[in-house]
Parts: sequence; C-alpha cells; structure tokens
Amino acid sequence: MKKAEELVIQALKSAARDERLKYAVQQSKELYPLLWKAAKRYVTGEKREDAITAAREYLDENYNISIEFIGENTNDLWECQRAKDELLQVIEEMGILSLKQTVSFDLSHIGLSINADIAYKHLEELTQKAQQYGIYLMISMEESSKTSDIITLYKKIVAKYTNVGITLQAHLYRTKEDLQELIQYPGKLRLVKGAFKESVDIALNRSEELNSRYLDYVEQLVNANHPISIATHDEKLIQEIERRQYLHNSNVEVEMLYGVRPSLLNELKMKEYSCRVYLTYGNEWYLYLCHRIAEYPENLYLAVTDIINESIRVSSVED
Repeated sequence: MKKAEELVIQALKSAARDERLKYAVQQSKELYPLLWKAAKRYVTGEKREDAITAAREYLDENYNISIEFIGENTNDLWECQRAKDELLQVIEEMGILSLKQTVSFDLSHIGLSINADIAYKHLEELTQKAQQYGIYLMISMEESSKTSDIITLYKKIVAKYTNVGITLQAHLYRTKEDLQELIQYPGKLRLVKGAFKESVDIALNRSEELNSRYLDYVEQLVNANHPISIATHDEKLIQEIERRQYLHNSNVEVEMLYGVRPSLLNELKMKEYSCRVYLTYGNEWYLYLCHRIAEYPENLYLAVTDIINESIRVSSVED
C-alpha cells in the first residue's frame, strides 16, 4: 500500500473517532448538509421509511437485504432505549410486510457502552420480537476493546435462540481462536476484513497476508458447512472464492454495503449466487461515511464530486 494512501486511511479512521469533530459537523449549518450529500451514496436516508423503501426495491430484484439503524458508543441510557425501540419498530414493520430478512446493529448502540446487562436485556427483547416474524438478527463487531464482551453476549443469546448471528473481523489476530469457538454455535458468521484502527500487535494491516487469512477462514466455514456471509468488496478475493466454487454452496452468501460496488454484486447475482445488500439509515452517519472512504481512499474523489455536484453521480471509482 502506498504511504500516502495509508496516511489518508489512518487520518480518516482517526477522524471517525473524534467526537469533537463529529459534534462540530452535526451542529454546523454549513458542513452537515455538504457532507450529507456525500453520505447519501452509502446511506438510504435518515428515516426508517427510507430503508424500508430501499429494501423492498432490492427484494424485487432478487437480492436479500439487511437493515441497520446507524449508531454506536451510546452512553446515555435513554438514547440506548430509544435505539432499541427504533430497532423494534424496524422489526415490526418488516414483519407486517412479510420481509423475512435481517436486521443488524451494534451492541454499543443498545447499552454495551453502559454495561453488559442492559445490552443483553435489550438484545433479548429484540431477538424475541424478531423470532415472532421469522427475522434474523446480525450482531456487528466493533473495536477490539469490545470484542470479548460482544462474543460473550452472543454466546449467551444464541444458546437460547436460533435467529442470531455475529460478525468477525479477519484482521484481528484473536479471530483465529474466536472462529474455532464460534463455529461450534449455529448462528451465521459474517466475515469482514475489519475497518477499525487497531495497533499492529492486535491486528494485521491491509495486505496479502490479510487476504490469505480471510480465505483460510472462509474455507474453514465452508468445509464445516457453517452459515457464512462473505462481506467484502475486494474483487480479487471474491474471484478466488468463486474459483474455489464456494459460492455455489447453499450456506454461503456474498454481502456488500449499499452504494459500494453495486455492479460487482449484480454480476454475482446474475450468476445466481446468493447476494445480500446491507442498507443503513439514520442521522448518525458521520462515522459511517469516514469508514466508507477509509476502506477505499479513492472514494474521497466521489465524496468531493457528490458535494460539489450531486447530478454527477457515478457508480463507484472501483466500478
């Protein structure tokens, strides 16, 4: 990776975690609408109805979908309850519409940043509601400092319910052992490379070594016939996974984020592989936008284009 590109990535990841900068953007009458123009490429909208509308459109095109109400690191109990209630409403509306799909969320959005007991109480409430409607829940993974707590709560909930999965980050060294443990549980494992800034003693940087590790984890899950969501936009990785014929397996799906590599996902769908689009909504999109650009720094050009002239809306730098 070029040195300049690495510096951009690290700067964006740091900016994503800068609460003062986030607050300044959210309060600014000038910055907020400008950056929202760029965020709209990756976020369906700021309201639940925006995500539901997008979901129905993708389902009509034979994609599966996952909906996330954006938010994390919530330290206020009322805000955690509000997030939980919003997710319950998403589940309710999806259920009424018979959308037996997936709802994703961060545990720190529903209480983990306060304590694990609150997070589990809210998680169980969501799981029970989702089970009523045949809806699947996917727990997202967060910074490495939360990994142990997230996995502990996952193991606790999946011991009682069958409609919950969890995300693992291939770049963390600990994932080698975590995967061996979690493969013993029935929930789907969503495998990502990992977007958070971590120290070199905890995680691998983007590299061929990381790609090789990702492929090893996919192979283990496929050989175990374990449900897996291959959540990457890396075309070389996907081509290798396709070459190995893993995508033909009924327990395997490819998942990509809304607004990222749409033409690539469509190509895979046209080959009749199982494909899922990850749809986000809400007004906590600042961190999400930073991560999308950090994952592929050339997307910074798209952000500038979107801000200056929304009518020039190319699909993706990578496409």
